[in-house]
Amino acid sequence: MTGKPSVLSVVIPVYNEVATVEELLRLVRAVPIDKQIVIVDDGSTDGTRDVLKRIPPGDDVKVLFHDRNRGKGAALRTGLVEATGDILIVQDADLEYDPQEYLKLLPPILEGRADIVFGVRFVPPHRTKYRWALFVNTVLTWFSNAFTGLGLSDEATCYKVFRREILGQVELKENRFGFDPEFTAKIAGLPVRIAEVPVSYVRRSYGEGKKIGLGDGFRALWCMVKYAPSAHNRRAKRVQ
Repeated sequence: MTGKPSVLSVVIPVYNEVATVEELLRLVRAVPIDKQIVIVDDGSTDGTRDVLKRIPPGDDVKVLFHDRNRGKGAALRTGLVEATGDILIVQDADLEYDPQEYLKLLPPILEGRADIVFGVRFVPPHRTKYRWALFVNTVLTWFSNAFTGLGLSDEATCYKVFRREILGQVELKENRFGFDPEFTAKIAGLPVRIAEVPVSYVRRSYGEGKKIGLGDGFRALWCMVKYAPSAHNRRAKRVQ
């Protein structure tokens, strides 16, 4: 990877992740990149808040707390306001995504080839034993592409990396998991270049704490319709 951002801001929404949040923070800190870490606890009730309150104060980590659960999108809005980096990345608080993938996700932006990067899951040999999840993701991505014209491979991926100035061009409103289709639909109307990079992914089960549900899938479809730009206003483009 050539060059590096002056600061990469990693924004981590957290809700009831007491079993994983400490390890996730260790993994993010271990990535050899100059970075700011912004953690937003979204009203956890399982002891996560106590864990986060014990994090020693430091220049690299900022922890914020919602007084009640408001949803992933709301937590991300809170965290993004506090992000100071030139490049921003969304990181889930579980261990489904490996922070070492930042080293693969950043080059298209650092080298001036892209403004936004999506980390693509379900790429062979990293498929998934959860075939239903793969099917749902494929369907949602198909609908997203139909409304945005972007031709993406994985619209719902957590790993969305983007230049800071993108934030000033979109107004995010969704409180729950609608963040992903809303963000994707709104950037489709911007004159930006979008790259995709394969990433590793280890999906957890609902028994292990998976939270997204069927209702969120229907909400995602509604967001695709609600926020998509009209055909003549689609200005974003895919790049290699």
